[in-house]
Amino acid sequence: MINQELFHELQIYVDRHFEEMLFCSNEIDHIEIEEFITQKHKPTFKELLFNFIDEKNVSDPFIYKRAGIDRKHFSKIRSNPNYLPKKNTIIALSLALELNKMDMEELLNAAGFALSNSDKNDLVVRFCVEKKLYDIDFVNEALNQFNLSPLIK
Repeated sequence: MINQELFHELQIYVDRHFEEMLFCSNEIDHIEIEEFITQKHKPTFKELLFNFIDEKNVSDPFIYKRAGIDRKHFSKIRSNPNYLPKKNTIIALSLALELNKMDMEELLNAAGFALSNSDKNDLVVRFCVEKKLYDIDFVNEALNQFNLSPLIK
């Protein structure tokens, strides 16, 4: 049987080393999480949108008018870092920028959206983008042919 003095010493030893090990484990997890975030982090919707606008070398009014959205709404997108527009607004902006399918998907993903093969609206949009048919009126007309709502009302 272990005497009290030895048991007390053992308890102190276990407590001291267990805390160190636990601290070390948390440190590793924290480092792993930071590394994961650094590797996987992508630009925000706003950053990506305005990068595309800069790359296309066009003005904000040109884009928002072409997308069929008003200046006030576009200003909200520009000035409010936490604001995410609706999916159809992002699609309209993508069409106005004449983004290819991959860039449109990237912009949608940055806002938490995606084009789905099980949604007729998305299929019509995807078809138009693949055929480089970027005119929003044409896309709305194509949506109408399937009795679907227009992108922007």
